[in-house]
Amino acid sequence: MSEAGGRGCGSPVPQRAPWSLVAATAAICLVSATSVWTAGAEPMSREEKQKLGNQVLEMFDHAYGNYMEHAYPADELMPLTCRGRVRGQEPSRGDVDDALGKFSLTLIDSLDTLVVLNKTKEFEDAVRKVLRDVNLDNDVVVSVFETNIRVLGGLLGGHSLAIMLKEKGEYMQWYNDELLQMAKQLGYKLLPAFNTTSGLPYPRINLKFGIRKPEARTGTETDTCTACAGTLILEFAALSRFTGATIFEEYARKALDFLWEKRQRSSNLVGVTINIHTGDWVRKDSGVGAGIDSYYEYLLKAYVLLGDDSFLERFNTHYDAIMRYISQPPLLLDVHIHKPMLNARTWMDALLAFFPGLQVLKGDIRPAIETHEMLYQVIKKHNFLPEAFTTDFRVHWAQHPLRPEFAESTYFLYKATGDPYYLEVGKTLIENLNKYARVPCGFAAMKDVRTGSHEDRMDSFFLAEMFKYLYLLFADKEDIIFDIEDYIFTTEAHLLPLWLSTTNQSISKKNTTSEYTELDDSNFDWTCPNTQILFPNDPLYAQSIREPLKNVVDKSCPRGIIRVEESFRSGAKPPLRARDFMATNPEHLEILKKMGVSLIHLKDGRVQLVQHAIQAASSIDAEDGLRFMQEMIELSSQQQKEQQLPPRAVQIVSHPFFGRVVLTAGPAQFGLDLSRHKETRGFVASSKPYNGCSELTNPEAVMGKIALIQRGQCMFAEKARNIQNAGAIGGIVIDDNEGSSSDTAPLFQMAGDGKDTDDIKIPMLFLFSKEGSIILDAIREYEEVEVLLSDKAKDRAILKDPEMENEEQPSSENDSQNQSAEQISSSSQEVDLVDQESSEENSLNSHPEALSPADMDNAASISPSEQTSNPTENHETTNLNGECTDLDNQLQEQSETEEDSNPNVSWGKKVQPIDSILADWNEDIEAFEMMEKDEL
Repeated sequence: MSEAGGRGCGSPVPQRAPWSLVAATAAICLVSATSVWTAGAEPMSREEKQKLGNQVLEMFDHAYGNYMEHAYPADELMPLTCRGRVRGQEPSRGDVDDALGKFSLTLIDSLDTLVVLNKTKEFEDAVRKVLRDVNLDNDVVVSVFETNIRVLGGLLGGHSLAIMLKEKGEYMQWYNDELLQMAKQLGYKLLPAFNTTSGLPYPRINLKFGIRKPEARTGTETDTCTACAGTLILEFAALSRFTGATIFEEYARKALDFLWEKRQRSSNLVGVTINIHTGDWVRKDSGVGAGIDSYYEYLLKAYVLLGDDSFLERFNTHYDAIMRYISQPPLLLDVHIHKPMLNARTWMDALLAFFPGLQVLKGDIRPAIETHEMLYQVIKKHNFLPEAFTTDFRVHWAQHPLRPEFAESTYFLYKATGDPYYLEVGKTLIENLNKYARVPCGFAAMKDVRTGSHEDRMDSFFLAEMFKYLYLLFADKEDIIFDIEDYIFTTEAHLLPLWLSTTNQSISKKNTTSEYTELDDSNFDWTCPNTQILFPNDPLYAQSIREPLKNVVDKSCPRGIIRVEESFRSGAKPPLRARDFMATNPEHLEILKKMGVSLIHLKDGRVQLVQHAIQAASSIDAEDGLRFMQEMIELSSQQQKEQQLPPRAVQIVSHPFFGRVVLTAGPAQFGLDLSRHKETRGFVASSKPYNGCSELTNPEAVMGKIALIQRGQCMFAEKARNIQNAGAIGGIVIDDNEGSSSDTAPLFQMAGDGKDTDDIKIPMLFLFSKEGSIILDAIREYEEVEVLLSDKAKDRAILKDPEMENEEQPSSENDSQNQSAEQISSSSQEVDLVDQESSEENSLNSHPEALSPADMDNAASISPSEQTSNPTENHETTNLNGECTDLDNQLQEQSETEEDSNPNVSWGKKVQPIDSILADWNEDIEAFEMMEKDEL
């Protein structure tokens, strides 16, 4: 994601310096201190760095080799089932699949990684394969954004290094710009997406038929994410500079100009989602994570690559707003673009991990160190960075698709500081990948960081970025066959040469910034801090910033997340947070009254909170009240989620897996609770009959083993009793719906039969068809297959050492997850909170920038089920006692079932404005509704 290289850090750059000097100087700030190290961390020896670098090479070979052996020419490898993922042949994953275009995505995305890792012979072979096999004219609808950063960027990165190798004279002597010609072909295929009045591109396009044709099956979309429209300039400008065809750079600039014009003028922030035809903001929340991230990145890097001052001015304007409103050290929290002092949500997504690296390029080292350290503490607790986590560092969404953004920021912080601490961080990343994600056919994404279960997924960005940044972290200059500082990294870590800034400069460099706002250049830093001076003068500088954050994750959320302006205004106490509220505390009730919030006890025992904005003591108190109500909704969601059993893990521990394959399993509402008892380990055996609905005819085969049973024809509890009577020590029910997978289906919980199930003493878990097939295939190949049933995957070293099996394992995140908002209950009454947001089974899109509708199957969204009208009030109501659907009677009538609750919170809203301060409250509420749905 960020930039490598240049020279002269700390020397001032004239405001109107020649663009070549500007580009070179702006590129250097993060690399000037590689020989400097701060006290508190011992220098890593050359030998150990080489050892870790070689380990990265071996890991890449494992991932890339298995892709080429088992998946190519498919777009991606499915590492659990050892086959390729082909669009249309696997269950749809919604927007995640928009990256797949039947164009051998992983191979193209890996091209320049091969050169960085000094695998030049493999690179030459890979280029020949791309030219021979890849077809860019497929009848498939793809994401314009993903295709740009992965495929167009991959082809341009491959071309950049191919001409470099050809110039060196040993490899690629036959090369004649063939990758560039493919990139140009693809560029022209993407151009019809820009056929809108605004210049913002459609989010999707058909590679063969373009936009709006009946065969295209696209062109009806109205919305796109900011990053999707604003992450084109590097690849498109490079394509124009390489080929001389200026149209690509012109289109990308027009899209950036439009986004800049549509920023919120008072806050200088942009929203997450915008209408491509009208320019209206569809989602008005703003942050630095999913949906916006690479827009900011490309503004700064466009200045570095192209030398256009307007890009730097825009970035600096946005950056000032980010640091003013979004940065709440060490956190980065979303806010409303029109009310930037109002937090939009209390959780963060994993994609913001790129931001410390961008801050290094900006030259703002201190906040980069702070946020990176906070993220590292989260990783140390969960082994990986969850897709989303709360401000008190609990798991919000539990997946981790092997994202590289944290490794990227680690690399650039090391380049800026020379602190060996960051080498140790990189070493931890390598160890965790090998320990928890490595499987026989590659590396598998984490389905749940709490259980250690896997997803049959290895995205192309894992090879394009992760191994590149990890290798560069440990490599010395002589380990790389070219000067990495002559290139800029795109958001997909593809390499574009800085000399493009001097090539084909036919694009107008009109400073469009001045058309929109008057900018005071004196506020902008035209130089970066000189780390050669900073770190030797204070060798404990970086350590002193990190030290206060060492235990931040293990403690409750630091007070730092409360805005300074709020904490100290007029000497008043910080505003009441929903998590601290006690219904029997008179002081709390008085604060509610000041915020315009009333506590109402209903006749049926329920409790309601109602906010009357007009009754608040001031506009600031009214804002506090709105935030309190929204926090209450999120707490409601959390408590509802915690009423559901968490996922379990089935870990294959026998040869040749040795614990490397972990499958996501659904729990049972009966039998042995694996979260409270020791895990169950044993060999597996199929029951006869396979459905387990009658007395087993092969009790000798399942005795002392874990029985495999097929779903169907009788109740789950009946199956459990039959295998228990045959002597089984556990059971695994495999779905009979062929092709079902935990990748695409919500978590399944096996219910009882409506009777007393205390007689069932063995653990029972449920696997979807695809995960179950992995075990069945293993039996066919290896006969003896041993598995571990547990609440969380166990350390492989312990699995191999029987004497260590009984040692206590680290407690899972379930422990902290089950600490719900207890404070919200008074001593005299239980307050049941109601689900209000997406479940943890939701995930972010495959690389950026948006949330996948296909991943929303298990989500309960806010719907205003009660609406009232009052011409004089603007109020909001939250029902704190949820009425979940009682399924007991339905369970008795169904042969097999799963939990299905989709509760809603009723909250009314009025439309009459009170005064200028409260005029846009309805807009606030709509924005919260949209954020709770979290979809484009």
